[in-house]
Amino acid sequence: MGKSIISVVGKDTTGIIARVCTYLAENKINILDISQTIVQDYFTMMMIVDTSLLSKPFSDMVNELEKVGEEMGVQVKCQREEIFERMHRI
Repeated sequence: MGKSIISVVGKDTTGIIARVCTYLAENKINILDISQTIVQDYFTMMMIVDTSLLSKPFSDMVNELEKVGEEMGVQVKCQREEIFERMHRI
């Protein structure tokens, strides 16, 4: 299974979750776990997703998700789980 971590941060606005999830569904990316919260006016979301059925290069998905975020005024970052784990080892 190709797991990846997606994080979304920015000023809260209507449709953030819907827009990101629509992109994921259109690209056969399954959400395995999701957590989201709003602190004052700031939205944060972290997702663990399965990209094993993704039919395009991973880098294309990363760039497209960043564009989705830009269109909504939020920052969307995506990285492979193994990279995320290596970066966050204590």
